[in-house]
Amino acid sequence: MVTTVLILNVLIAAICWYVAWQIWSLRRTLANVTDALLSAEQSTYDVLHGAPEAIITAQKGSYQLRQSYERLNQQVARLQQILSLIAVGQLAWRRLRYPSHRRRTRSPRPR
Repeated sequence: MVTTVLILNVLIAAICWYVAWQIWSLRRTLANVTDALLSAEQSTYDVLHGAPEAIITAQKGSYQLRQSYERLNQQVARLQQILSLIAVGQLAWRRLRYPSHRRRTRSPRPR
């Protein structure tokens, strides 16, 4: 009977030791995972903590660029109107200066 109790005690102790070892191994794994997650969180924070200010700055720059682009478009439109007026003026000037070119008919060329 004493032998049976001793064998059962040794079996229970071995099972408890195995469970304790598995729990200790799980604790090590969880500690490693925790360290990795904390490191990833810190890296993410380091990269992104300045993002809101950078985004705001970029938005301001984009707004200013759009405004400049709009002003340039207006200037280009005015310049195109001016160039069109100059072209019409040149055409009118040519017609006033050389009126005979318009009315001249071609005579057949001698061969």
